[in-house]
Amino acid sequence: MLINNMVTYIGKNLKRMEKYQYQLATGKKISVPSDDPVAAARAIKLRTDVAEVLQYKRNTDDARSWMEITEDTIANLGDVLQRARELAVDASNGTKNPDDLQKIKEEIIQLREQVIHLANTAYAGRYIFSGFSTNKPLLREDGTYNIDVSDTVEQLNFEIGIGDSIKVNVTGGDLFSNEKDAVEGETPALIKVFDDYIAALDSGDGTKVASIIAEVDNTFNNVLRVRADIGARMNRLELTLNRLENDIINFTKLMSLNEDIDEAEVIINLKNEENVYRASLASGARIIMPTLMDFLR
Repeated sequence: MLINNMVTYIGKNLKRMEKYQYQLATGKKISVPSDDPVAAARAIKLRTDVAEVLQYKRNTDDARSWMEITEDTIANLGDVLQRARELAVDASNGTKNPDDLQKIKEEIIQLREQVIHLANTAYAGRYIFSGFSTNKPLLREDGTYNIDVSDTVEQLNFEIGIGDSIKVNVTGGDLFSNEKDAVEGETPALIKVFDDYIAALDSGDGTKVASIIAEVDNTFNNVLRVRADIGARMNRLELTLNRLENDIINFTKLMSLNEDIDEAEVIINLKNEENVYRASLASGARIIMPTLMDFLR
């Protein structure tokens, strides 16, 4: 009976020492849920929270990238319109001969091509102005709409928090047709401005060229409106991203407090249990030392 008890208690002492050895090796308080059911449940909840926040951050980063390329494209479009206006002012001053107007026309044709190129800008293989039809370009080579795009319906929303989403796209009709839906086969208002511009230069009529300035200004103002809206949404994204980064830090800190060991405390406990284990071995040796043979001699 003494030997059986000795073996049982030595086993218990060894198990306690092994527990602290495991904690020191892994840096974690819990190896199985039974070690601390409350802490284990809290750990699962915190890990879930961190995983959700990380996914929201990935969504936010993707949304920001989409909107950054959208803003850059709209900025380039504004530069094109600004150049077109400068040329219109220059062409309408009444001092240009036909050769000069022809040179301006050639540049305007190139600017029109650039507008079509910008309208078909893609991000990660997705056309940014095509609404839900991200696999199709917005405009054809002749400048007409390639697809139908509804401004009020075809909004791409990214979830950036619990119950929180943000629209990341700009529809082609909103940008190129002044808040109207894009209709397949129709010519966008912005492209029509360039077509009228080229026709006015062909006619050599300075008055017609001068009238184009107002059309360019109206289109430019619409581009500025869309760009301001994008800027406001990007500011919101930046605030959301800062909040998510803070949440990741806070949840990670809570996970550490809940799971990670106090190394100094564990080392002290391990030394104590090691001393207890050694003492139990020493006392056990004394118990099993006498045998019947010692007395038969």
